Amino acid sequence: MEPLAATPRSAAERRFYGIAAAVVAIIAFTGFAQSYYLKSIFGAPELPRLVHLHGLVMTLWVALFIAQTRLVAARRVDLHRRLGVAGAVLAALVVAVGIATAIEGAKRGVSPGPPPLVFLAIPIGVALLFGAFLGAALLMRRRSDWHKRLMLLGTLAILTPAIARIPVDVVHQGGILVFLGLTDLLALACVAWDTVRNRRLHPAFGWGILFLVLFQAAILATARSGAWMAIAQRLVV
Repeated sequence: MEPLAATPRSAAERRFYGIAAAVVAIIAFTGFAQSYYLKSIFGAPELPRLVHLHGLVMTLWVALFIAQTRLVAARRVDLHRRLGVAGAVLAALVVAVGIATAIEGAKRGVSPGPPPLVFLAIPIGVALLFGAFLGAALLMRRRSDWHKRLMLLGTLAILTPAIARIPVDVVHQGGILVFLGLTDLLALACVAWDTVRNRRLHPAFGWGILFLVLFQAAILATARSGAWMAIAQRLVV
């Protein structure tokens, strides 16, 4: 039996997720080009093995996200689901290795702007935020309309450390508030497109954006608190 032709609405949605995946890849590469992907060109110092592992895991996640959007666009949902099993394992590695690398970076005094112990709240918070979105997306994997939106929000949320390292002075000078704000703008742009296209705010995006903003507010409130500084100092010992 011949597969049914895609409707204009579904075709546009698949193009949208493909574009979103490309934007994710561009931001991740731009943010970490000088310190990781093109470090030999920019003369960046040698990196610890843990950082290389983190770079590999994150690169694999972005590649997986792109592959999954392409499989859906090609209507190969069967392969998409099979690859999703490996994706769940990789997502767990993103969280675990991300937190470990953030702590290692704080120990070495690495930070794109704020003091290392203050900035440490961002990658740890972002890793936990990503884990929450991905966990919800996996629970909703049989509801494709929820699953794909939660996956997108989770992947956008984890771009904050890359955004913080984009070599633009205004971004660095803005500090944590700008890093998180630009992440929100990306997410809101996706939500706006989806809402206009479907003439309604999908609850996955509605609740997801609310959770994203509240979680980020918690990160901001935590980052410069005395309690966090005490925790951070113990983590880097």
